[in-house]
Amino acid sequence: MTSEEFDGTLPEEQPQQVDALTPAPLPLDFEAFYLLHVRLYLDYAESHLGHSDQAQELVHQVFSEIRGAWGTLSSEGNLEGATWAVLRQAVGLQMKEEDRRPSFIADGSMARALQASRDQLKRMDSSVGLYAAIADLPPKQFDVVVLRYLLGYETERIAWFLGLSKSVVDYHGRNGRERLRIQLGLPADPPRTRKGTA
Repeated sequence: MTSEEFDGTLPEEQPQQVDALTPAPLPLDFEAFYLLHVRLYLDYAESHLGHSDQAQELVHQVFSEIRGAWGTLSSEGNLEGATWAVLRQAVGLQMKEEDRRPSFIADGSMARALQASRDQLKRMDSSVGLYAAIADLPPKQFDVVVLRYLLGYETERIAWFLGLSKSVVDYHGRNGRERLRIQLGLPADPPRTRKGTA
């Protein structure tokens, strides 16, 4: 059909066959959200549950729940914080059902990750005492410590994922580190001096 033959009307659409087994298309913004967050969610779930298959199943359930509430969640002011709460709750319920502590305590698999962590953690005791102390941190401190030191995420990424400002992430990280230092009986960091001062 040439542009001269086009009369402005569209051809009749053929009715599409709807298969009950074919999922409805996902909203584009949800697909983008999923692609940006799935790796972090899997890392977090696996660090607690210990098994990739179990983490994948749980994260699939979490994203299904998020998709079901997408309209409400995406219209609220803190999408990342609200969806992170869904993940944390699902992981917590799974561990409670299994009556166990996070995998990074039980099997020590995070010990290797701690070896490569920042200098502040290098001088800490890497025994089960550290992992148990991390698990006992308040929720926001726990999230920041796990994401930063165990999973290796940068402050900017943690802030974005949790829906917090970078300064709030740093605040929770400092407080978490300090709480761990006190609980593990480690010496305080020497005071910092400014450049050009004695």
